[in-house]
Amino acid sequence: MDSNIVAGDRFSGMNEFVLSAQEGSFTAAGLRLGLTSSAVGKAVTRLEERLGTKLVHRTTRRLTLTNEGEAYLSSCLRVLNELEETESYLTTGRSEPVGRVRVELPATFGRRHVLPSLLELSTRHPRLDLSANFSERLADLIAEGIDVAVRIGVLKDDLDIAARRLGEQRLVICASRAYLKRNGIPKTKDNLLVHDCIGGLRRTQRAVWLLRNEQGVSEPVDVKVRHELGDGEAMLNTALAGCGLAQLPTWLVGEHLRSGALVQVLDEWTRGEMPIHVIWPRTKYIQPRVRVVIDELVRLSSEGDSGFKA
Repeated sequence: MDSNIVAGDRFSGMNEFVLSAQEGSFTAAGLRLGLTSSAVGKAVTRLEERLGTKLVHRTTRRLTLTNEGEAYLSSCLRVLNELEETESYLTTGRSEPVGRVRVELPATFGRRHVLPSLLELSTRHPRLDLSANFSERLADLIAEGIDVAVRIGVLKDDLDIAARRLGEQRLVICASRAYLKRNGIPKTKDNLLVHDCIGGLRRTQRAVWLLRNEQGVSEPVDVKVRHELGDGEAMLNTALAGCGLAQLPTWLVGEHLRSGALVQVLDEWTRGEMPIHVIWPRTKYIQPRVRVVIDELVRLSSEGDSGFKA
């Protein structure tokens, strides 16, 4: 079979499909392409026949994507972004970042310490677009098409993922003065099994905090969690409200410790540190749009008040 025909067939209907999905109708896509709505619809139909799957649900009012259509659209947009980026490099001679970068960030840390710098980066590069999600879940970068992620905690060994350490965060245990007045100040690690503790949403049944043992090595210690919250900001507010002890990073609670709104306890056990990394799918060639985001995170981590230092 002629390879040129195969290549041509591979991209046939892609523009029509992408614009139809973005515009929500064949008519609107046709106006942008200079085609009739019928021609656009036929191109998408031929694409579906070649792929052997339905990509769009057609109604009289609007097109909606099937699950397969959503997945195919995501792949098409990545391909088109990379083509645009490469063409920009070839025509200008510079690796100008062009296209959309999907970034996965820890919720509170990402909003406070990462997003402002990424937005400023996008103003310096007007053709760089961002899709940022804030979550504590461990997303599958490759399966979900994520370009860059920031992870707090020890990384698992994964040959498909590249990583660079940005810094670390130090955890402390603290509570409001009102809570400590009502319940007393914990003196030993065992006291955490009788105090009300504020924790994150658990992935396992066991509720643990990271504390140092007698040898100075960090290890998980069982605690009694009364309240579970989905992100650090909510945990902080719950501690400030006098609802229990919380183990939180110094970048989040520092101002409240300095003001006296929160009091640090069990200080001799709680100087555990957690590494912070930027990770991305391993590849021989990193697109400029991804490289510039990684470089910005590395630059940000070197600043003293960036939140990447314990």
